[in-house]
Amino acid sequence: MTLHNRYPALEDLRHRARRRLPKFVWEYLDSGTGQEYCKRRNRAALDRIGFLPSVLHGPLECSLETQFLGHALPVPLGMAPLGMSGLIWPDAEGHLARAARDAGLPYGLSTVASQSPEDLKDQFGQHGWFQLYPPKDPDIRKDMLQRAKAAGFHTLVLTVDVPVASRRERQTRSGLTQPPRLTPRLMAQVAQRPAWAWGMARRGMPHMRTLDKYTTDPSSGPSTVRSSTAHIGYLLRTSPDWDYLDWLRDHWDGHLIIKGVLRAEDASQLEQRGVDAIWVSNHAGRQFDAAPASIDALPAIRAATTLPLIFDSGVETGLDVLRAIALGADLVMLGRGFHFALAALGPTGPAHLIDILRQDLLANMGQLGISDLADIRKVERVALSA
Repeated sequence: MTLHNRYPALEDLRHRARRRLPKFVWEYLDSGTGQEYCKRRNRAALDRIGFLPSVLHGPLECSLETQFLGHALPVPLGMAPLGMSGLIWPDAEGHLARAARDAGLPYGLSTVASQSPEDLKDQFGQHGWFQLYPPKDPDIRKDMLQRAKAAGFHTLVLTVDVPVASRRERQTRSGLTQPPRLTPRLMAQVAQRPAWAWGMARRGMPHMRTLDKYTTDPSSGPSTVRSSTAHIGYLLRTSPDWDYLDWLRDHWDGHLIIKGVLRAEDASQLEQRGVDAIWVSNHAGRQFDAAPASIDALPAIRAATTLPLIFDSGVETGLDVLRAIALGADLVMLGRGFHFALAALGPTGPAHLIDILRQDLLANMGQLGISDLADIRKVERVALSA
């Protein structure tokens, strides 16, 4: 029996991941913020987008190749950064970086990942993206950029939709703190998940290795009391403004992407400030529960800028990827999805998910009678009911 027989969809990987992860890890990965209306809104909005399929179009040779920021990608996909990725599965960043390299796709490493840029040097191929939570200290800022560049990351992603910590109530109820501490309650959960526990025992509990170099302030020690969603990363982060963006543009000589944009007015101004691409996202419902679905914000942003657009939030299928491209996206990123795949199947999971999405893209393009991804924008759309 093949993986496609046992796990034909992302939802199958999600169910298996839940069975393999301790509850507090699952809640960290799967949860949104507030009452999770934004998370559900992302899914519902995608499901409303329908297309009118054509008939009698004959055999098709479909191409999934995508051009993005001067690079040819075999499919319009990438791996989004996820903070503390290594909490989800041992060596998560390494496994995902290598899977992205082997597939020829972008891989995003978070500032607050559990591995540093230096740890992943030579593992992510030609499409390494470093996601920056903006340090306030200009010396730290300069050093982080230099480290990312030296490690081979050619694209910088500035995340702008996390001005303050979100509450993430499900995560809090699970007992997870930052940095993670294995309390008796959490140890009981770990004992029920031997594969995860064995991997963590071999590597040690994850922490934010990129920030090790900067944690010299005694107040950042383990005795400091913080909320369950706070961590040393917040001590180094400020809410960036337009001057901060200008500084980054002056000090980073690679591509600069702005992540977390939902307003067309902001997109227009970002283009004027010289950024290279815009990432339309509501942080997958993890930051602000009253935000619109990312897919609902996408058309107005597409109309407001000529820049390449990246899309995420709620994507589960190849059909969702087509929906995003139809409404203006040039590239679609998944964060949770690739971590579900990794937790479900270990190192083989990410490649299997890429193949699931690839096959679903091809099947739906065949239904619609299109041979090129760009043709989806010419297909008549219909609003679907629940």
